[in-house]
Amino acid sequence: MAGNSSIEWTEVTWNPVTGCNKVSQGCKNCYAERMARRLKAMGNPRYENGFNITLHQDLIELPYRWKKPRKVFVNSMSDLFHEDVPLDFIKKVFNTMVDTPQHTYQILTKRTKRLKDLAEHLPWGKNIWIGTSVENEDVTFRLNDLRKVPAYVRFLSCEPLIGPLDSLDLLDIHWVIVGGESGPGARKMEAEWVRSIRDQCKASDVAFFFKQWGGVQKHRFGRELDNKTYDEYPNTSFV
Repeated sequence: MAGNSSIEWTEVTWNPVTGCNKVSQGCKNCYAERMARRLKAMGNPRYENGFNITLHQDLIELPYRWKKPRKVFVNSMSDLFHEDVPLDFIKKVFNTMVDTPQHTYQILTKRTKRLKDLAEHLPWGKNIWIGTSVENEDVTFRLNDLRKVPAYVRFLSCEPLIGPLDSLDLLDIHWVIVGGESGPGARKMEAEWVRSIRDQCKASDVAFFFKQWGGVQKHRFGRELDNKTYDEYPNTSFV
């Protein structure tokens, strides 16, 4: 349950947990759910439970086998802070991350309240980046939870961006990723929404990464914004 990733801002994925359920409008056309159904139909034993939460104990120590440093997207097929993932299991995942400091781990969650509540019980390392999804104004409350977590890098994934975010509070946020929805039923992202976030990041000295315009055939639209590609990463010299 790991492999090279086509996701522009990471290098590999690591999925000690698979499965999830929808919690906000950003989840409506979940790519992971579609992929899980496909893999189950193909007979992949990791997905015999479909998109129900499944813990893969045998994958917790997988990063120890990676010699070359890499950026690792943790649980691209789930949410590590889902309420059905026990704290003891989360601790084991964090222990692996802390014990392999040559890698940079990127964790995304929509369940920021649980993240905030459990943070004090977890080991933390400079190589652990924590982010939350902010798809529209309805879920900006997640930023307040994120700010209370003792991560060295905190980031936002505004993907799929399905509404304007013209008043983002970027205090103590180090990185913002923006992307349009892709695949069947993809909802349109307006260029002005993206420009607004880019300009807010510039004003706050926050790294800005534009992932894609999206669409049903995302390769047709690319990832340039105003004739420029934005591939910024957070400045980690402060850690």
